[in-house]
Parts: sequence; C-alpha cells; structure tokens
Amino acid sequence: MTTQQLEERLTTLEQEMVVLRMLVEKQEEKRSPKPWWEKIAGSFADDPSFDEAERLGREWRATATDDWQD
Repeated sequence: MTTQQLEERLTTLEQEMVVLRMLVEKQEEKRSPKPWWEKIAGSFADDPSFDEAERLGREWRATATDDWQD
C-alpha cells in the first residue's frame, strides 16, 4: 500500500470516527436528557450585557408594579 493510499484511508477513517462520535453523543443525550436551562446554566456568568439586561428588567418591573398600585 502506498503512502498516498494510507493517507486516504486514514482520512476516511477520521471522517467516519467523527460521525460515530456524533451518534454516540446523541444516544447519550437520549439516555439522560437535561432540560434546556441546565444545558445553558452559567453561560452568562460575568457578562456585562446580561447584567445590564437584568438591571433593566428589575427597573421595568418596579415601574410596572407602581403603575398597578395607583
């Protein structure tokens, strides 16, 4: 077998391995599915944009509550 043939075979095997890994990951997700919120929990940690959105949400809720009480 030539070096070129070995390289082609290795490339094919690597591509097949990627597909197999994806299939295994999908099967593992089916066995122990996590709720979507657990998958993204913590992804906004230390994010100034999220902190600002949270502050604005609190501000809006405080204003909306004041309007309802009048």
